[in-house]
Amino acid sequence: MTVYAQALHAALYGLPAHDESLPTALDALVQATHTATAPDQKAAVLRQVAEQLRNAAEIIQRYQYRAQWDRYPADVAEQLADAHDQAQQLAQALDRVAPAFSHQPAADTTPRAQAAHGRSATTPVACPPSPAPRHR
Repeated sequence: MTVYAQALHAALYGLPAHDESLPTALDALVQATHTATAPDQKAAVLRQVAEQLRNAAEIIQRYQYRAQWDRYPADVAEQLADAHDQAQQLAQALDRVAPAFSHQPAADTTPRAQAAHGRSATTPVACPPSPAPRHR
């Protein structure tokens, strides 16, 4: 009877049943990073990851409150609070950089970028010959 009650409770509240796995939306985002080719798709993936991080921050915060309520060791709640803040900061950072992926950047011609691609940033210049040694 308990099994049926738990299944009904899960169905009514949209919770996973004990035999079901938890949602894996991030798995789909990982796949999207491999298949996104258009600039707008890349930006959309980053925006969605930012949204998932905000969701993760909310989940972490709930566990933080639960740890405080259940009187877990103080460092557990503190670490969860830190993780919550970091998840929020990551989401904000992704929000800031996502628009940059909405368009194809111009070719980077800085020396650093060219060196990363194995090209020289400058044309080699021949050194002048050393002056002949002076004899006294």
